[in-house]
Amino acid sequence: MIKALFEYQFLQNALLASILASIVCGIIGDIIIEKKLVMMSGGIAHTSYGGVGLGYLLGFEPIIGAFLFSVCAALGIGYIKRKGGARSDVVIGLFWSLGMALGILFIALMPGYPPDLSSYLFGNILSVTKSDLYLMVLLTVIVIFVIFALFNNWKAYLFDEEFATIIGIKTVFLEYLLLLLIAMTVVVLIRVVGIILVLALLTAPAATASVFTFDFKRRMLYSILFGSVFCIAGLWISYEMNIASGAVIVVISVISYLLTYTVRTVNNKLKDTQNTHEGEFNEKN
Repeated sequence: MIKALFEYQFLQNALLASILASIVCGIIGDIIIEKKLVMMSGGIAHTSYGGVGLGYLLGFEPIIGAFLFSVCAALGIGYIKRKGGARSDVVIGLFWSLGMALGILFIALMPGYPPDLSSYLFGNILSVTKSDLYLMVLLTVIVIFVIFALFNNWKAYLFDEEFATIIGIKTVFLEYLLLLLIAMTVVVLIRVVGIILVLALLTAPAATASVFTFDFKRRMLYSILFGSVFCIAGLWISYEMNIASGAVIVVISVISYLLTYTVRTVNNKLKDTQNTHEGEFNEKN
């Protein structure tokens, strides 16, 4: 594959897409887990399918439609949740279903044969185009800038929202801004792992990083590193075996997390057992 990487543009595009996806996953994934917004992120991702269908129906770039629907879903869910008009899980479920239903409806309204949407649903990193990359680069730069320009505010908001409000941080603004960043991250990931599998890549690298460190900034860096390894390994395997790239990336990500979590759990139990035995031995002597 290394030789082919220098010969084929689509592999170069795929490699760059992997790195960009890993960066936004590492940054936003940790925040999502910390604020317990995993299901909300899933709702935003699935709502974007309506935008993909609308893009095909009206003849514009489907990924732009996905971005517009993701942003609308993020703001809509956030507004209804903050106003307290309905339970957040109900709202997320309704947006989730509405987006998927609209996507199916828009595709059904198209004249002629319907397009193949599998790359949007399940991802195909090998089909990433230059226009996709330009959008991914733009959104990644925005995410990086917004997070690190307000990094101290984000830390206060994530770990003690009440304290953040007391010291004058505009937590309502940060909440809506975070939802917009999640929408941008979803769009970056759609071409890599697809709408259906976005949640796994959003959470697996961050969850794996949390096994090794509790420091927030270090966790982000570890998440980016793990995400890069998962994506590049999945890209290589999918290219060599000619199988779905999104599925391979997700399988590698989830298995890696389960292995690291299992090893840590077993190691902690062994340490506890050893400490217990040492304590009993010291008491006897």
